[in-house]
Amino acid sequence: MTSDRTLPIGVILAGGLARRMGGGDKPMRAIGGRPILSHVVDRLAPQCAELILNANGDPARFAAFGLQVVADTLEDFPGPLAGILAALDWTAENRPGTAWIVSVAGDCPFLPRDLVARLEEAREAENADLAVAASGGWSHPVIGLWKVALREELRDALIGEDMRKIDRWTARYRLATVSWPNEPVDPFFNANTVEDLGEAEALATRLAD
Repeated sequence: MTSDRTLPIGVILAGGLARRMGGGDKPMRAIGGRPILSHVVDRLAPQCAELILNANGDPARFAAFGLQVVADTLEDFPGPLAGILAALDWTAENRPGTAWIVSVAGDCPFLPRDLVARLEEAREAENADLAVAASGGWSHPVIGLWKVALREELRDALIGEDMRKIDRWTARYRLATVSWPNEPVDPFFNANTVEDLGEAEALATRLAD
């Protein structure tokens, strides 16, 4: 658990433009008869104090999920770091007793059910400032545990340095990396293309067997 013994706020990052799928909201594409976002919520919600959704544009399109929709707090700063900053700002303003958030991508339907616990354990064991997930020899920096107290440092990096890559920012801090096996299914599989959706359908069927 986090040092203050409170569960983190979970933020689902859904700000991508889905260009490789022809546009639209990737998390709203269906896998196994349900939107990908539904799978993400089911897996992440039990691990967090509450969930929020980072997305820009009309929030009404996500109304069926009953989530607080939080838009980017900076203009013209596309990318996951802007979404993470928006979630840090929202948490500081609305849940001042919460010291951490956990971020996930909105197009990852197979997230591990021990994601938060393992990230927290590694961060505490290594006395790290941040923690991110990995699988199959690859780091997934968009899926991580972030300290609310670092939000102004992140804002300065976004505005003053035009920083866009998460791993450039995390390199400044003590970082714990937690690896998951990628068999039988990579828990951080993300659906970027139409072909990925077909693969995700097959993987969902395998998991259901």
